[in-house]
Amino acid sequence: MTTLDTVLNKYDNGLVFSTLSNNQNQVWKGSLDCIAFEQKAIIDKFLSLDQPCYILKVASNIGVTNDGYLASADNGFSAQAELLISLPPLRLQQFGDPNFLAVHGVKSAYMTGAMAGGIASEEMVIALGKEQLLGSFGAGGLTPDRIETAINRIQEALPNGPYAFNLIHSPNEPAIERRAVDLYLKYEVRTVEASAFLDLTPNIVYYRVAGLSLNAANEIEIKNKVIAKISRREVATKFLQPAPARILKELIQQGLITEFQASLASKVPMADDITVEADSGGHTDNRPLVCLLPSIITLRDEIQAQYNYQKPIRVGVAGGIGTPESALAAFMMGAAYIVTGSINQSCIESGACDYTKKLLAQAEMADMMMAPAADMFEMGVKLQVLKRGTMFPMRAQKLYELYRNYDSIEDIPLAEREKLEKQIFRKTIAEVWEGTAAYLSQKNPEKLGKAVNNPKLKMALIFRWYLGLSSRWSSSGEKGREVDYQIWCGPAMGGFNDWVRGSYLAEPNNRHVVDVAYHIMLGTAFLYRIQSLKIQGLQIPNYYGQYHPVHSILEI
Repeated sequence: MTTLDTVLNKYDNGLVFSTLSNNQNQVWKGSLDCIAFEQKAIIDKFLSLDQPCYILKVASNIGVTNDGYLASADNGFSAQAELLISLPPLRLQQFGDPNFLAVHGVKSAYMTGAMAGGIASEEMVIALGKEQLLGSFGAGGLTPDRIETAINRIQEALPNGPYAFNLIHSPNEPAIERRAVDLYLKYEVRTVEASAFLDLTPNIVYYRVAGLSLNAANEIEIKNKVIAKISRREVATKFLQPAPARILKELIQQGLITEFQASLASKVPMADDITVEADSGGHTDNRPLVCLLPSIITLRDEIQAQYNYQKPIRVGVAGGIGTPESALAAFMMGAAYIVTGSINQSCIESGACDYTKKLLAQAEMADMMMAPAADMFEMGVKLQVLKRGTMFPMRAQKLYELYRNYDSIEDIPLAEREKLEKQIFRKTIAEVWEGTAAYLSQKNPEKLGKAVNNPKLKMALIFRWYLGLSSRWSSSGEKGREVDYQIWCGPAMGGFNDWVRGSYLAEPNNRHVVDVAYHIMLGTAFLYRIQSLKIQGLQIPNYYGQYHPVHSILEI
């Protein structure tokens, strides 16, 4: 049995209390036996998030317990344990916007973003969905048949959701967007993650407005939800506002929407959720989250005041989220939800090959660089990729420099062309063009016709052959092409690897998306509890303020 004598001067756990906010109106009542004074036991008490946390002083020692109860201070009552701080239980569902949970039918304000080419795979979306977490399938760059197969598989596994599908902007090939939208409407895919948009297109507006109607209560019902991933205020503004009248008129004339739906569209924004994308993998503007998020939240509030939407738009964050610390920072800045990306690519459910996952698990924060994007090559748009273990970013940049400096393949000096064939293409330029032409003749004969009479476009298409295949090689595990793998990745990957170093999650074969999500959210809640204690006057050594994954949630 614990007594004052056994507690007195026995423990040196490093906890110190500064009398900034001591509550004199309540006392703690309970057994001294349930108070932890040893470091390991104290951490266990901090981690019991579903229970209250009491910081008590017994004699000259500070201890922690989850047991006992609070009562009003009685005159003349002399407690053996002095109450210093009390914190209520904490649930993971308390982080973020509760409306995000309700609208999307999820248990946590946590989402995994789409990684193109099916890297954000069916397996990933299904595993998350079965645990009531939202995942977005990486439909970008896939054929309509492949997307249709994914829709059928995911809907069979998750008939009631939650799941989302990516709709990536294709400025050079709008028909790709349209085919994806047609599939999403046909199969009643109710949530899309719109990414890489530079402006609103008729396709995204068509998807949104085609799902508008009035319910029995005469309220606007939005069946087709849009989560818009943006990194610029001017693009965010377009999704925060209603659909443009000119596009609505065009869709009416085409018979795709009704005039009534168009009238409803003037009363709702283009998106339900805006994901503020900071320094992420793939397409990114490398914006700092601490500057970008407050700016977009302010913009949202300004537009909400202008339009007075019945359901305000939620603002979440992506880019750089790979640890509990980064997740907590996002929530504390007002994020309605968080989105992880790069870190999921290294998980078992990812569509990347094992070699790529191994490279990702070794990555550090400085191992990324920007490289030309295949889908917007001629525009000079870049994306963030892994440079450690691959020559892709340097070779891709070389291709763009040649494209910028010359008007045709024939204008490139012979020595440079020979280097291209030997080091990068590993084929003759004629063979690359032959394969490119055969592909375009089936998929986009109009572009092939233009290229025949446009040497600059022909050169771009030849270079895009390498840029396009390099990401597929990374997914399929193309042997002999490892140095050419294009691996989309942001610095969050390095942060995640630092966090899990020394734990079971250091090994990529142990990484499951659900498990990673659980530990990030649990760590977020744990760190929030630690910070709450600090703010209320408890001085806590660093030993207590760190959360590391110990065992898999899948084993519990």
